[in-house]
Amino acid sequence: MSQASLAAAGGRSAIRWRIFAMIFVVVVINLIDRTTISIAMPTIGHEFDLSNTMRGVILSAFFWSYALLQVPGGWLIDRFGPRALIAGSTVLWGFFQAIAAVATGGISLLISRIGLGVAEAPMFPAGAKLSALWLSPDERGRGAVMMDSGGPLGAAFGGLIISSLIIGFGSWRPAFAVVGIATMALGWLAWRWLRDDPATHPDVNAAERAHIAGEGASRPSAPYVVPDRLHPVSVAGLLIGRMAWAMINFGLLTWGPSYLAKARGMNLAQMGYATFVIFLCGMAGSLFSGFTADALLKKGCARGAVYKIMLSISGLATLASFVILPMVASPEAAVATLSATLFFLYWGSLYWSLPTLLAPADKVGFLGGIMNFAGSASGIAVPIVTGVVLDMTGTYQAVLYFFAACAALYVLGTLFIKLPKARA
Repeated sequence: MSQASLAAAGGRSAIRWRIFAMIFVVVVINLIDRTTISIAMPTIGHEFDLSNTMRGVILSAFFWSYALLQVPGGWLIDRFGPRALIAGSTVLWGFFQAIAAVATGGISLLISRIGLGVAEAPMFPAGAKLSALWLSPDERGRGAVMMDSGGPLGAAFGGLIISSLIIGFGSWRPAFAVVGIATMALGWLAWRWLRDDPATHPDVNAAERAHIAGEGASRPSAPYVVPDRLHPVSVAGLLIGRMAWAMINFGLLTWGPSYLAKARGMNLAQMGYATFVIFLCGMAGSLFSGFTADALLKKGCARGAVYKIMLSISGLATLASFVILPMVASPEAAVATLSATLFFLYWGSLYWSLPTLLAPADKVGFLGGIMNFAGSASGIAVPIVTGVVLDMTGTYQAVLYFFAACAALYVLGTLFIKLPKARA
Protein backbone atom coordinates (compact mmCIF):
# COMPACT_ATOMS: atom_id res chain seq x y z
CA MET A 1 0.00 0.00 0.00
CA SER A 2 1.38 3.43 -0.91
CA GLN A 3 1.99 6.17 1.63
CA ALA A 4 -0.92 8.21 0.35
CA SER A 5 -3.38 5.32 0.38
CA LEU A 6 -2.21 4.28 3.84
CA ALA A 7 -2.91 7.74 5.18
CA ALA A 8 -6.25 7.86 3.36
CA ALA A 9 -7.26 4.53 4.87
CA GLY A 10 -6.58 5.89 8.32
CA GLY A 11 -3.63 3.58 8.93
CA ARG A 12 -0.76 4.88 10.99
CA SER A 13 2.88 4.25 10.19
CA ALA A 14 5.19 3.26 13.03
CA ILE A 15 8.49 4.80 11.98
CA ARG A 16 8.99 6.30 15.45
CA TRP A 17 9.60 2.81 16.84
CA ARG A 18 12.11 2.06 14.08
CA ILE A 19 13.94 5.21 15.10
CA PHE A 20 14.08 4.00 18.69
CA ALA A 21 15.10 0.51 17.56
CA MET A 22 18.19 2.14 16.03
CA ILE A 23 18.81 4.11 19.22
CA PHE A 24 18.49 0.86 21.16
CA VAL A 25 21.16 -0.79 18.97
CA VAL A 26 23.51 2.20 19.31
CA VAL A 27 23.13 2.14 23.11
CA VAL A 28 23.82 -1.61 23.17
CA ILE A 29 27.09 -1.06 21.28
CA ASN A 30 27.83 1.96 23.47
CA LEU A 31 27.76 -0.20 26.59
CA ILE A 32 29.66 -3.07 24.96
CA ASP A 33 32.43 -0.56 24.28
CA ARG A 34 32.34 0.73 27.86
CA THR A 35 32.28 -2.78 29.30
CA THR A 36 35.39 -3.99 27.47
CA ILE A 37 37.70 -2.35 30.00
CA SER A 38 35.82 -3.80 32.99
CA ILE A 39 35.85 -7.35 31.62
CA ALA A 40 39.48 -7.09 30.51
CA MET A 41 40.75 -5.28 33.63
CA PRO A 42 41.80 -8.40 35.57
CA THR A 43 43.89 -9.43 32.52
CA ILE A 44 45.15 -5.90 31.78
CA GLY A 45 45.93 -5.21 35.43
CA HIS A 46 48.07 -8.34 35.59
CA GLU A 47 49.87 -7.52 32.31
CA PHE A 48 50.62 -3.91 33.30
CA ASP A 49 51.11 -4.71 37.03
CA LEU A 50 48.50 -2.16 38.16
CA SER A 51 47.41 -1.58 41.76
CA ASN A 52 43.69 -1.52 42.61
CA THR A 53 43.88 2.25 42.96
CA MET A 54 45.42 2.66 39.50
CA ARG A 55 42.85 0.30 38.04
CA GLY A 56 40.18 2.52 39.60
CA VAL A 57 41.76 5.63 38.05
CA ILE A 58 41.72 4.01 34.58
CA LEU A 59 38.12 2.86 35.05
CA SER A 60 37.25 6.41 36.13
CA ALA A 61 39.07 8.20 33.28
CA PHE A 62 36.24 7.68 30.79
CA PHE A 63 33.95 9.75 33.01
CA TRP A 64 36.32 12.72 33.34
CA SER A 65 35.68 13.92 29.82
CA TYR A 66 32.23 12.32 29.58
CA ALA A 67 30.98 14.37 32.54
CA LEU A 68 32.73 17.58 31.49
CA LEU A 69 31.04 17.55 28.07
CA GLN A 70 27.49 16.70 29.16
CA VAL A 71 26.24 20.28 29.37
CA PRO A 72 28.05 21.49 26.20
CA GLY A 73 26.82 18.32 24.48
CA GLY A 74 23.23 19.08 25.48
CA TRP A 75 23.57 22.60 24.07
CA LEU A 76 24.97 21.22 20.80
CA ILE A 77 22.05 18.80 20.54
CA ASP A 78 19.53 21.64 20.92
CA ARG A 79 21.52 23.69 18.37
CA PHE A 80 22.35 21.11 15.67
CA GLY A 81 19.96 18.24 16.32
CA PRO A 82 20.44 14.74 17.73
CA ARG A 83 21.01 12.95 14.41
CA ALA A 84 24.36 14.57 13.67
CA LEU A 85 25.57 14.21 17.26
CA ILE A 86 24.63 10.53 17.53
CA ALA A 87 26.17 9.53 14.19
CA GLY A 88 29.36 11.55 14.66
CA SER A 89 29.96 10.47 18.22
CA THR A 90 29.43 6.80 17.34
CA VAL A 91 32.17 6.91 14.71
CA LEU A 92 34.51 8.80 17.05
CA TRP A 93 34.08 6.50 20.04
CA GLY A 94 34.64 3.48 17.80
CA PHE A 95 37.97 5.02 16.83
CA PHE A 96 39.09 5.53 20.44
CA GLN A 97 37.95 2.03 21.33
CA ALA A 98 40.06 0.57 18.52
CA ILE A 99 43.25 2.50 19.31
CA ALA A 100 43.13 1.27 22.92
CA ALA A 101 44.33 -2.03 21.45
CA VAL A 102 47.83 -0.58 21.02
CA ALA A 103 48.16 0.78 24.58
CA THR A 104 51.61 0.14 26.05
CA GLY A 105 50.79 0.80 29.71
CA GLY A 106 48.39 2.33 32.18
CA ILE A 107 48.88 5.94 30.99
CA SER A 108 48.25 5.30 27.29
CA LEU A 109 45.19 3.20 28.15
CA LEU A 110 43.96 6.02 30.38
CA ILE A 111 44.29 8.52 27.50
CA SER A 112 42.26 6.31 25.17
CA ARG A 113 39.52 6.11 27.82
CA ILE A 114 39.43 9.92 28.08
CA GLY A 115 38.93 10.08 24.31
CA LEU A 116 36.15 7.52 24.52
CA GLY A 117 34.40 9.70 27.10
CA VAL A 118 34.62 12.75 24.81
CA ALA A 119 33.00 10.83 21.97
CA GLU A 120 30.20 9.17 23.97
CA ALA A 121 29.13 12.30 25.87
CA PRO A 122 26.18 13.39 23.65
CA MET A 123 24.56 9.96 23.27
CA PHE A 124 21.97 9.78 26.07
CA PRO A 125 20.92 13.47 26.01
CA ALA A 126 20.44 13.10 22.25
CA GLY A 127 18.20 10.11 22.86
CA ALA A 128 16.11 12.15 25.32
CA LYS A 129 15.78 14.87 22.67
CA LEU A 130 14.61 12.32 20.10
CA SER A 131 12.00 11.15 22.60
CA ALA A 132 10.59 14.68 22.77
CA LEU A 133 10.63 15.01 18.97
CA TRP A 134 9.29 11.60 17.97
CA LEU A 135 7.00 10.28 20.71
CA SER A 136 3.65 11.35 22.12
CA PRO A 137 3.67 12.15 25.86
CA ASP A 138 2.07 8.81 26.78
CA GLU A 139 4.73 6.87 24.88
CA ARG A 140 7.78 8.49 26.40
CA GLY A 141 8.03 6.02 29.28
CA ARG A 142 8.45 3.23 26.73
CA GLY A 143 10.81 5.38 24.68
CA ALA A 144 12.97 6.14 27.71
CA VAL A 145 13.35 2.49 28.65
CA MET A 146 13.74 1.36 25.04
CA MET A 147 16.79 3.61 24.95
CA ASP A 148 18.09 2.94 28.45
CA SER A 149 17.46 -0.83 28.43
CA GLY A 150 20.09 -1.07 25.71
CA GLY A 151 22.60 -0.22 28.44
CA PRO A 152 22.24 -3.36 30.56
CA LEU A 153 21.82 -5.50 27.43
CA GLY A 154 25.09 -4.06 26.10
CA ALA A 155 26.77 -4.79 29.43
CA ALA A 156 25.32 -8.32 29.33
CA PHE A 157 26.53 -9.07 25.81
CA GLY A 158 29.73 -7.17 26.48
CA GLY A 159 30.57 -9.66 29.19
CA LEU A 160 30.02 -12.61 26.85
CA ILE A 161 31.53 -11.09 23.71
CA ILE A 162 34.66 -9.59 25.25
CA SER A 163 35.46 -12.60 27.43
CA SER A 164 34.95 -14.89 24.41
CA LEU A 165 37.13 -12.71 22.17
CA ILE A 166 39.90 -12.56 24.79
CA ILE A 167 39.81 -16.34 25.20
CA GLY A 168 39.60 -16.88 21.42
CA PHE A 169 42.44 -14.52 20.50
CA GLY A 170 44.46 -15.24 23.62
CA SER A 171 44.77 -11.48 24.18
CA TRP A 172 42.57 -8.51 25.09
CA ARG A 173 44.01 -6.30 22.31
CA PRO A 174 42.25 -7.82 19.25
CA ALA A 175 38.98 -7.77 21.21
CA PHE A 176 39.22 -3.97 21.57
CA ALA A 177 40.09 -3.52 17.89
CA VAL A 178 37.23 -5.69 16.59
CA VAL A 179 34.60 -3.93 18.70
CA GLY A 180 35.94 -0.47 17.76
CA ILE A 181 35.81 -1.12 14.00
CA ALA A 182 32.27 -2.50 14.24
CA THR A 183 31.22 0.63 16.15
CA MET A 184 32.51 2.96 13.44
CA ALA A 185 30.40 1.10 10.84
CA LEU A 186 27.34 1.55 13.06
CA GLY A 187 27.85 5.33 13.06
CA TRP A 188 27.36 5.40 9.29
CA LEU A 189 24.14 3.37 9.62
CA ALA A 190 22.84 5.75 12.30
CA TRP A 191 23.31 8.72 9.96
CA ARG A 192 21.37 6.92 7.22
CA TRP A 193 18.56 5.83 9.54
CA LEU A 194 17.84 8.72 11.92
CA ARG A 195 15.99 12.00 11.36
CA ASP A 196 15.51 14.96 13.68
CA ASP A 197 11.96 15.78 12.56
CA PRO A 198 9.18 13.29 11.76
CA ALA A 199 8.03 15.65 9.00
CA THR A 200 11.31 15.12 7.11
CA HIS A 201 11.14 11.32 7.17
CA PRO A 202 9.73 10.02 3.87
CA ASP A 203 7.97 7.04 5.46
CA VAL A 204 6.08 8.89 8.22
CA ASN A 205 2.47 9.43 7.20
CA ALA A 206 0.03 12.12 8.31
CA ALA A 207 -1.63 9.83 10.85
CA GLU A 208 1.64 9.16 12.64
CA ARG A 209 2.59 12.84 12.63
CA ALA A 210 -0.79 13.68 14.17
CA HIS A 211 -0.33 10.95 16.77
CA ILE A 212 3.12 12.25 17.75
CA ALA A 213 1.66 15.75 18.10
CA GLY A 214 -1.17 14.37 20.27
CA GLU A 215 -3.89 15.49 17.84
CA GLY A 216 -7.16 13.65 17.96
CA ALA A 217 -5.90 11.17 20.55
CA SER A 218 -8.23 9.75 23.15
CA ARG A 219 -6.24 9.02 26.28
CA PRO A 220 -7.50 8.63 29.84
CA SER A 221 -4.49 10.43 31.26
CA ALA A 222 -4.83 14.20 30.97
CA PRO A 223 -2.11 16.14 29.19
CA TYR A 224 0.41 17.70 31.52
CA VAL A 225 1.24 21.38 31.73
CA VAL A 226 4.50 22.09 29.88
CA PRO A 227 6.65 24.20 32.24
CA ASP A 228 7.84 27.60 31.07
CA ARG A 229 11.05 27.41 33.11
CA LEU A 230 13.22 25.01 35.10
CA HIS A 231 12.25 24.77 38.79
CA PRO A 232 15.28 24.60 41.13
CA VAL A 233 13.83 22.12 43.68
CA SER A 234 12.85 19.63 41.00
CA VAL A 235 16.17 20.02 39.20
CA ALA A 236 18.05 19.49 42.48
CA GLY A 237 16.03 16.36 43.26
CA LEU A 238 16.61 15.06 39.74
CA LEU A 239 20.36 15.59 39.99
CA ILE A 240 20.71 14.07 43.48
CA GLY A 241 18.60 11.04 42.61
CA ARG A 242 20.37 10.42 39.32
CA MET A 243 23.81 10.87 40.87
CA ALA A 244 23.06 8.34 43.61
CA TRP A 245 21.56 5.89 41.09
CA ALA A 246 24.59 6.26 38.85
CA MET A 247 26.98 5.57 41.74
CA ILE A 248 25.48 2.11 41.96
CA ASN A 249 25.16 1.55 38.22
CA PHE A 250 28.68 2.63 37.31
CA GLY A 251 30.10 0.94 40.37
CA LEU A 252 28.70 -2.38 39.15
CA LEU A 253 29.67 -1.72 35.54
CA THR A 254 33.29 -0.93 36.37
CA TRP A 255 34.05 -3.18 39.36
CA GLY A 256 31.33 -5.84 39.09
CA PRO A 257 33.38 -8.23 36.94
CA SER A 258 36.38 -7.90 39.30
CA TYR A 259 34.08 -8.55 42.27
CA LEU A 260 32.90 -11.78 40.61
CA ALA A 261 36.48 -12.81 39.84
CA LYS A 262 38.09 -11.99 43.18
CA ALA A 263 35.35 -12.10 45.81
CA ARG A 264 33.44 -14.99 44.22
CA GLY A 265 36.34 -16.90 42.65
CA MET A 266 35.10 -16.98 39.04
CA ASN A 267 37.35 -17.51 36.02
CA LEU A 268 37.08 -15.39 32.86
CA ALA A 269 34.46 -17.57 31.16
CA GLN A 270 32.32 -17.86 34.32
CA MET A 271 32.60 -14.12 34.86
CA GLY A 272 31.40 -13.46 31.30
CA TYR A 273 28.34 -15.67 31.68
CA ALA A 274 27.51 -14.29 35.13
CA THR A 275 27.77 -10.71 33.84
CA PHE A 276 25.45 -11.65 30.97
CA VAL A 277 22.77 -13.03 33.32
CA ILE A 278 23.02 -10.15 35.80
CA PHE A 279 22.74 -7.35 33.25
CA LEU A 280 20.12 -9.17 31.18
CA CYS A 281 17.95 -8.99 34.30
CA GLY A 282 18.70 -5.26 34.34
CA MET A 283 17.33 -4.96 30.81
CA ALA A 284 14.20 -6.89 31.83
CA GLY A 285 13.68 -4.50 34.74
CA SER A 286 14.13 -1.47 32.52
CA LEU A 287 11.55 -2.66 30.00
CA PHE A 288 9.15 -3.75 32.74
CA SER A 289 9.26 -0.31 34.35
CA GLY A 290 8.59 1.61 31.14
CA PHE A 291 5.70 -0.50 29.90
CA THR A 292 4.18 -0.66 33.38
CA ALA A 293 4.40 3.12 33.80
CA ASP A 294 2.74 3.77 30.43
CA ALA A 295 -0.01 1.21 31.19
CA LEU A 296 -0.76 2.90 34.53
CA LEU A 297 -0.90 6.32 32.87
CA LYS A 298 -3.35 5.05 30.28
CA LYS A 299 -5.58 3.83 33.11
CA GLY A 300 -5.70 7.38 34.43
CA CYS A 301 -3.17 7.18 37.27
CA ALA A 302 -1.50 10.44 38.23
CA ARG A 303 1.78 10.87 36.37
CA GLY A 304 3.70 12.13 39.40
CA ALA A 305 2.51 9.28 41.61
CA VAL A 306 3.40 6.62 39.02
CA TYR A 307 6.96 7.83 38.52
CA LYS A 308 7.71 8.57 42.18
CA ILE A 309 6.31 5.29 43.50
CA MET A 310 8.08 3.16 40.90
CA LEU A 311 11.41 4.96 41.36
CA SER A 312 11.10 4.71 45.15
CA ILE A 313 10.43 0.96 44.94
CA SER A 314 13.51 0.72 42.71
CA GLY A 315 15.71 2.40 45.31
CA LEU A 316 14.35 0.52 48.32
CA ALA A 317 14.68 -2.89 46.65
CA THR A 318 18.23 -2.05 45.58
CA LEU A 319 19.11 -1.00 49.14
CA ALA A 320 17.78 -4.31 50.51
CA SER A 321 19.79 -6.31 47.96
CA PHE A 322 23.11 -4.73 48.97
CA VAL A 323 22.39 -5.33 52.65
CA ILE A 324 21.71 -9.01 51.88
CA LEU A 325 24.60 -9.63 49.46
CA PRO A 326 27.46 -9.83 52.03
CA MET A 327 25.50 -12.54 53.84
CA VAL A 328 25.23 -14.71 50.72
CA ALA A 329 27.75 -17.56 50.71
CA SER A 330 27.69 -19.31 47.31
CA PRO A 331 28.68 -17.72 43.98
CA GLU A 332 25.39 -18.87 42.44
CA ALA A 333 23.35 -17.17 45.16
CA ALA A 334 25.44 -14.02 44.75
CA VAL A 335 24.69 -13.96 41.01
CA ALA A 336 20.97 -14.45 41.76
CA THR A 337 21.04 -11.58 44.29
CA LEU A 338 22.85 -9.27 41.87
CA SER A 339 20.37 -10.22 39.13
CA ALA A 340 17.48 -9.13 41.38
CA THR A 341 19.42 -5.96 42.24
CA LEU A 342 19.82 -5.01 38.59
CA PHE A 343 16.18 -5.80 37.79
CA PHE A 344 14.99 -3.20 40.30
CA LEU A 345 17.88 -0.78 39.81
CA TYR A 346 17.06 -0.35 36.13
CA TRP A 347 13.59 0.88 36.91
CA GLY A 348 15.69 4.03 37.16
CA SER A 349 15.51 4.14 33.34
CA LEU A 350 12.33 6.13 33.95
CA TYR A 351 14.57 9.09 34.76
CA TRP A 352 15.05 9.60 31.03
CA SER A 353 11.35 10.42 30.64
CA LEU A 354 11.64 13.25 33.18
CA PRO A 355 13.52 15.96 31.19
CA THR A 356 10.60 16.21 28.74
CA LEU A 357 8.24 16.74 31.72
CA LEU A 358 10.36 19.20 33.70
CA ALA A 359 11.83 21.44 30.98
CA PRO A 360 10.50 23.74 28.26
CA ALA A 361 10.88 22.25 24.77
CA ASP A 362 14.00 24.29 24.00
CA LYS A 363 15.70 23.18 27.25
CA VAL A 364 15.10 19.41 27.11
CA GLY A 365 18.55 18.63 25.71
CA PHE A 366 20.14 21.01 28.22
CA LEU A 367 18.37 19.40 31.21
CA GLY A 368 19.18 15.94 29.87
CA GLY A 369 22.82 16.98 29.67
CA ILE A 370 22.83 18.31 33.25
CA MET A 371 21.17 15.13 34.51
CA ASN A 372 23.68 12.97 32.70
CA PHE A 373 26.49 15.18 34.03
CA ALA A 374 25.33 14.39 37.56
CA GLY A 375 25.39 10.69 36.79
CA SER A 376 28.73 10.95 35.04
CA ALA A 377 30.27 12.78 38.00
CA SER A 378 29.41 9.66 40.00
CA GLY A 379 31.20 7.65 37.35
CA ILE A 380 34.34 9.68 38.02
CA ALA A 381 34.27 9.09 41.76
CA VAL A 382 33.00 5.56 42.29
CA PRO A 383 35.71 3.55 40.46
CA ILE A 384 38.48 5.40 42.32
CA VAL A 385 36.71 5.22 45.69
CA THR A 386 36.16 1.49 45.19
CA GLY A 387 39.81 0.91 44.31
CA VAL A 388 41.06 2.88 47.32
CA VAL A 389 38.67 1.06 49.69
CA LEU A 390 39.84 -2.29 48.32
CA ASP A 391 43.51 -1.38 48.79
CA MET A 392 42.77 -0.24 52.34
CA THR A 393 40.48 -3.07 53.49
CA GLY A 394 41.12 -5.93 51.08
CA THR A 395 37.38 -6.69 51.06
CA TYR A 396 34.27 -5.72 49.08
CA GLN A 397 31.94 -5.61 52.09
CA ALA A 398 32.44 -1.89 52.76
CA VAL A 399 31.85 -1.18 49.07
CA LEU A 400 28.54 -3.03 49.11
CA TYR A 401 27.32 -1.09 52.14
CA PHE A 402 28.35 2.15 50.42
CA PHE A 403 26.10 1.19 47.49
CA ALA A 404 23.25 0.57 49.96
CA ALA A 405 23.66 4.13 51.26
CA CYS A 406 23.58 5.42 47.67
CA ALA A 407 20.28 3.59 47.14
CA ALA A 408 18.77 5.46 50.12
CA LEU A 409 19.92 8.79 48.62
CA TYR A 410 18.43 7.75 45.26
CA VAL A 411 15.02 7.47 46.93
CA LEU A 412 15.41 10.76 48.78
CA GLY A 413 16.31 12.72 45.64
CA THR A 414 13.38 11.24 43.72
CA LEU A 415 10.91 12.38 46.37
CA PHE A 416 12.02 16.02 45.90
CA ILE A 417 11.09 16.05 42.18
CA LYS A 418 7.83 17.94 41.59
CA LEU A 419 6.31 16.69 38.36
CA PRO A 420 3.86 18.95 36.49
CA LYS A 421 0.16 18.56 37.17
CA ALA A 422 -2.40 17.56 34.56
CA ARG A 423 -4.04 20.41 32.64
CA ALA A 424 -7.55 21.08 33.90
